[in-house]
Amino acid sequence: MIWSCLALSLYNHAVYIFPLSVLNWYWRPVSYPAMAPGVLRVIWDLAACLLLFDFQYFVWHLLHHKVPWLYRTFHKVHHKYTSTFALATEYSGAWETLSLGFFAAVNPMLLGVHPMTEMLFHILNMWLSVEDHCGYDLPWATHRLVPFGLYGGAPHHDVHHQKFKSNYAPYFTHWDKLFGTLHSE
Repeated sequence: MIWSCLALSLYNHAVYIFPLSVLNWYWRPVSYPAMAPGVLRVIWDLAACLLLFDFQYFVWHLLHHKVPWLYRTFHKVHHKYTSTFALATEYSGAWETLSLGFFAAVNPMLLGVHPMTEMLFHILNMWLSVEDHCGYDLPWATHRLVPFGLYGGAPHHDVHHQKFKSNYAPYFTHWDKLFGTLHSE
């Protein structure tokens, strides 16, 4: 399992992510403002990026489960493993890797965040995704820091990988609550 996940992830990154990253650096050179944003602005912008990504992913994910052709053609690869583990985060085909990567790359631009905040968003987004797929409900996990069950974490996403018909939002639980797709143990 580990080798197949690692091989597909390395392939996707070598063939798609790295060349697109180089093109992005070429087409959109980073210019740093004279001043970095304050801590509150960084937190606000990170929250905005996460919430927008969460909404886009929820819609994308719901469609890929509700439309059989989309599931069979694109998303089924990611669900090969019903027991999640960290490398399963990146176990996906080219379409899934590119479309979700597109959301993550475009959102900071749409929201006009500082380049440092953009980098922090990418790090946080990957951290949360790996944590959601780690397969463990760790005592220091992020979902324990967010009150009122607003953040699902690994237990939320494990249920999705086991049942397939619930818990489509990657991080927060409000979209699943609103659309009646929230399922807890």
